[in-house]
Amino acid sequence: MSAPTSISDSSVQAPSGDAVAKHNAVVLAVAMALGGSSPAIVVSLGGLVGQSLAWNKDLATLPVSLLNLGLALGTIPAAMLMRKAGRRFGYIVGAGIGLSGGCLAAFGIASFSFTLFCLGTLIIGSYGSFNQSYRFAATDAASERFKPKAISWVMTGGLAAGVIGPQTVIWTRDAVQAAPFAGAFLAQATLALLSMIVVSFLRPAPLGVASTKAAGRPLIEIVRQPRFIAAAVTGLVSYSLMTFVMTAAPLAMIGCGHSVGVAALGIQWHILAMFGPSFFTGRLIARFGKRPVTAAGLVLIALSALIGLSGIGIPHFWTALILLGLGWNFGFIGATSMVTDCYRPEERAKVQAANDFLIFGSVAAASFSSGKLLSAGGWESVNWLVFPPVAIALLLLAWQQRTKAIAPA
Repeated sequence: MSAPTSISDSSVQAPSGDAVAKHNAVVLAVAMALGGSSPAIVVSLGGLVGQSLAWNKDLATLPVSLLNLGLALGTIPAAMLMRKAGRRFGYIVGAGIGLSGGCLAAFGIASFSFTLFCLGTLIIGSYGSFNQSYRFAATDAASERFKPKAISWVMTGGLAAGVIGPQTVIWTRDAVQAAPFAGAFLAQATLALLSMIVVSFLRPAPLGVASTKAAGRPLIEIVRQPRFIAAAVTGLVSYSLMTFVMTAAPLAMIGCGHSVGVAALGIQWHILAMFGPSFFTGRLIARFGKRPVTAAGLVLIALSALIGLSGIGIPHFWTALILLGLGWNFGFIGATSMVTDCYRPEERAKVQAANDFLIFGSVAAASFSSGKLLSAGGWESVNWLVFPPVAIALLLLAWQQRTKAIAPA
């Protein structure tokens, strides 16, 4: 069979079997390892750079907030671009965006411009909106049997990103002597460039036709369903609280006398905890159900806050961050699985985009408010604020369980 020549996914028929899917899963896993390291770099250093450049210390975490805002704002345009031009072209463009964002952030540091640095992290965030869809792209050409494995392969890349990002910070933060931390953002731009090369090897795969047959129900009708509200709220709480605490943690560690390296390693352990359980979370959901696993994730997030309140030593910070990562994994993946019960095949794209927009918009607000709260009330206030949203989400899950408002798909 001759090799495909068109960039457009929709114009190419995939070969029989899972050869294309396996190839693409490997390509996307490597791309995830490279591109997925960008958030870790921004989270590890964004608040520290913000503290040194911002005219108001309450704005220290604004760069991290803008990372998440860029991700939210880029979700729908990224989906539209890939729907028109194909996955490969879209991911090349996305990596180019990540490259430009890293360069601009480094220039902002070198020129002592908080505004340019923030614009750079916003652009890096929009790069993340492309990376978020890697796990879905891996299944485009996969058989039903191979789809779970394809997703797992991509998640392996996320696990690698959890190591590459913090290690990049440790090794390159002082590479530019006149501009501390600028070297890490130049390294992030280099990783995006490498990702651009990697995704160029992505093979075209046929897009599903279900979404082209009918638009389905109006979006407002779908999102007003009690089961969608429950799923969206629990996903939003899981992701927002994770970002809320994670954003403040590096600043809190530095403020408690720990080094930048210790803070970066804490974020590394946190990200490993976020992605590591993904290989068995699906099996836990299959055995115990979506709502119980989601509830367990919320409880772990609350437990991380209790550990955070118990002390300010390295073990306290690192243990809290690990539990926070585990809680995010169970809570967010469980909530995402709940969302899949809320739509028909032809409604998939718009419901997923709406869900992600709500989540990442809230995540941006959470990361911004964590800096202000940390500055005003300290690390303890950040942890105390975790409990009310967790309680609300758990009560909502319990109510849904009792009334059986969330029906099986």
